[in-house]
Amino acid sequence: MRGALGVAAALVAASTSAPAQAPAQAAKTGQAVYQQTCAVCHATGVADAPKFGDVAQWKPLIEEGQAHVTAHGWVGVRAMPPRGGDSSLSLEEFARAVAYMARAAGADWRDPDPALLTRIANEASEAEKKR
Repeated sequence: MRGALGVAAALVAASTSAPAQAPAQAAKTGQAVYQQTCAVCHATGVADAPKFGDVAQWKPLIEEGQAHVTAHGWVGVRAMPPRGGDSSLSLEEFARAVAYMARAAGADWRDPDPALLTRIANEASEAEKKR
């Protein structure tokens, strides 16, 4: 009996000392990313960044299309650094922020689904090759 208790105690100790699996962290919303990262430039138009909600400034970008604009922002375009300067962002989080800003200027862009994320990644890869 003592041996069985010893084995049981060892199993309990091993299970409680093993690192717990952290729950998967949900991707940030477009609004959260905008507020934490994008607003630094897009709230005031620093370095000619299109201002949040400015329909005239966003119109030509919206016409370029969601995948194109998102991909070019992801790799960096004009004065904008890659990922808006936040290397911790996932492509999905970044794409959500771009969609959020475009919607504020009248676009009907939705948060990206897997197919759109694939298109954005492919476009970003092509844009990166041209840099």
